Amino acid sequence: MATSPSEKSRAVALPLCVLLGVFGAHRFYVGKIGTGILQLFTFGGLGLWWLYDVITIASGEFRDADGRRVSLWDPADATALAAGVPHELLDEVEALRREVAELAERMDFTERMLADPARRAPSPGSK
Repeated sequence: MATSPSEKSRAVALPLCVLLGVFGAHRFYVGKIGTGILQLFTFGGLGLWWLYDVITIASGEFRDADGRRVSLWDPADATALAAGVPHELLDEVEALRREVAELAERMDFTERMLADPARRAPSPGSK
């Protein structure tokens, strides 16, 4: 099995699997035509095969037709990995992005609360 990640996007494969997985849409997307046809005719293995695929795609363990893991949410990340950027560094950068987005959301909320005088707590001396 290949060690490099697939060029196929996990962000595309997961919704395809959740919404159309019983018809094998996610398998057609990653190039697994034979098993896609089997899922189409068995309605996702009566739901069991579909559930298994949802879990493996969500966990990043699903593989494409070439045996490469469909693990990247954004296929552009594959070029960064190919350029020698360690996967741990990309994970850390993504975690920092999430934290900054959360802090920006909290800051916006605080600014809205401070701008609305009706929501302010009454001062101890007022009624």
